[in-house]
Amino acid sequence: MSRKGVGIGAFDRSRVTSAHFASHGSTLRASNAQALQAQLSVFRTLLQQFATTHARDIRSDPSFRAQFARMCAAIGVDPLASSSRTATAGGWGTSSVWAQLLGKTVNDFYFGLAVKVVQVCNLTRGENGGLIGLREMHERLAQQSRRASVDGTTDEYTISPDDVRRAVETLKPLGGSYGMVRIGPKDYIRSVPRELNGDQAAVVEALEALGHVSVSLLRDNLGWLAARCRTAIDDLVACGMLWVDAQEATEYLYWSPSFMVDTDATTDTMAVAGPVRLG
Repeated sequence: MSRKGVGIGAFDRSRVTSAHFASHGSTLRASNAQALQAQLSVFRTLLQQFATTHARDIRSDPSFRAQFARMCAAIGVDPLASSSRTATAGGWGTSSVWAQLLGKTVNDFYFGLAVKVVQVCNLTRGENGGLIGLREMHERLAQQSRRASVDGTTDEYTISPDDVRRAVETLKPLGGSYGMVRIGPKDYIRSVPRELNGDQAAVVEALEALGHVSVSLLRDNLGWLAARCRTAIDDLVACGMLWVDAQEATEYLYWSPSFMVDTDATTDTMAVAGPVRLG
C-alpha cells in the first residue's frame, strides 16, 4: 500500500498552530505578571501598615524584631536590601525596607551595630585570630550598651544575638572578610578572608572543649595520622588562631588565644579578690 507524503500545507498549519500557542503563552505571562504586581502592591501596603502599627515593638523588642525579619525573609523580602527605584516613582526608594517602613533609626541601628562588630573584631583579632563566638560578641556589645545607658547616651534598642547576626550580614558588600561560621554547636563571626576547612574546624571545636590541643591528643581522639594533625595545627598557628606552648617536655601544646586571655583575666581577678573558700 502506497503511503501519501506530507504536503506543504501541513507545515503551514504547524507554523500557524505554534504561533497561536506562542501568542497565547505571551498573553498568559502578561496577565500573570499584572496579577502578581497587583498582589505585591497590596502586600507592600499591608506590610507597611503592620510595620507602622507595631513600629514601637519592632524597635524595642528584639524578639519581635527577629520575628518580623523572619516573616519578611519567608516571603522573599530582605529588610536590609536596597532598591534602585525612587519613592516618587512608586518603588521602595533607595534606602532599605527598615528605613522606609520604620524610619532611618532602625536602618541606622543595624549599620551602626555592624560598625561596632568590626571594631570588636579588630580589637580581639590578636586574641582569637579573627574567629570570635557569636555569644561572646553579643555579650561584649550588650556590655557596651549597658555602659552607654549609664552615661545616658543609649537608644531604645535592646541588642539580641539575632541583631548581631543581621548586622554581620550587612558587611557582605565588604567582600569575604566577614561572615558567619558554624563549628560544632557554636556560631562564630569570621573576620579574616580565609575559610576554615573541615580539619581546622575540628581542631577549633576541640579547643572549645579543652582550651588546648596537641598532635597526640588529636591523633588519639580523632583517629588522624600525625601528619594530618600537624598540618591542621600548623595552618591555625600560621593565621594566629593557636599559640604555641613549648614548656612541656614531651610535646608542644597549642592553646586558644582567647582561652589564655580569659584565664589571665580570671587569675588577675582572683588575685585581687583573694582566696576563695569552698564549702
